[in-house]
Amino acid sequence: MPFTKHMTNFPGIPQTAEHLSPYSLGMKGPELFETSRLVLRKPTLADAEAVFSRYASDPEVTRYLGWPRHQSVDDTKAFLIFSDSEWNSWPAGPYLIESRSERKLLGGTGFGFEAPSRAVTGYVLARDAWRYGYATEALTAIVDIAEGLGVELYALCHPHHPASARVLEKCGFRLEKRLEQFADFPNLNPGCREVCLRYVL
Repeated sequence: MPFTKHMTNFPGIPQTAEHLSPYSLGMKGPELFETSRLVLRKPTLADAEAVFSRYASDPEVTRYLGWPRHQSVDDTKAFLIFSDSEWNSWPAGPYLIESRSERKLLGGTGFGFEAPSRAVTGYVLARDAWRYGYATEALTAIVDIAEGLGVELYALCHPHHPASARVLEKCGFRLEKRLEQFADFPNLNPGCREVCLRYVL
């Protein structure tokens, strides 16, 4: 999905606990987080086949996403290696979404950090997980985790994808601005920068 990596110490301001983010004090996001119907968990390399077949290779599922549809399991393995590096470098990273009752893989969500206290978020669900309210439930969990970490969240949405906009609004996001020729949606028009809606909490 659509990274600055420094923190500034201001002269004359003591760096006490109240001036530090939870991450700067060593706090990390949970590797497993449960809601009433879902489990959000840190991915592992063993998830490659399931992620590829359930959603990452599906043209319809990936249509409005900011990353290219996976053409092979190797693409998915590369993502999972990237995911692990994100978890090692930042307060949290990508999460997989599973059903709590069956532990069936439903999709993915998580954080794309730009700074210790700022990250972009989003979600993707397999086709058979659409229209059950899972997106709202998973994204609400991400908002809860972000609040615990002191992280400022935002999300990007294609203007022709109103279903995602509604999910964001249900989770407390508001439209901040319309960004012209801002983002590449590689599964729509590769190489063409398109209008994007930026939502913030």
